[in-house]
Amino acid sequence: MIRSRLAALAAAVGLGVASPVAAEAAPRPEHAAFGEQIRAAQERLDAFMAAFNARDVAGIEATFNFPHVRFASGAVTVIEPGSHKPEMFGRGALSEWNHSAWLRREVLHAGPDKVHIDTRFARYRKDGSLIAAFDSIYIVTRVNGRWGIQGRSSFAP
Repeated sequence: MIRSRLAALAAAVGLGVASPVAAEAAPRPEHAAFGEQIRAAQERLDAFMAAFNARDVAGIEATFNFPHVRFASGAVTVIEPGSHKPEMFGRGALSEWNHSAWLRREVLHAGPDKVHIDTRFARYRKDGSLIAAFDSIYIVTRVNGRWGIQGRSSFAP
């Protein structure tokens, strides 16, 4: 159901993205006991990407557990609710950007309340041409029973 909603959202915003992930690694045997946690974490990443592509600031923040910490561009940023603003989509590294897509997601570690995911995502222009692709690590946590992205370290600006 989540993937069909994401496909519908992608179609609605004109992205033409058939699948949220080009390549998802097979689960490691040591993660077998945490399948439910991994699915919940991956769903948060799908929801984050869909909200980002829709330029839905409230939707982006709805995928986070706070405080959210981002390591990128030589800085550590602590993100609290309300930190994102719609104008962020038209300037800087996102000035040519139209949409993004996951290229890789591989679970590195999984436990009852936390999943570390090695990712690679691409940024595209409106015509579908590639701007760049970036490696990142996402930390998805369960806090008070709710899964959310709590940290990420990215080589994206």
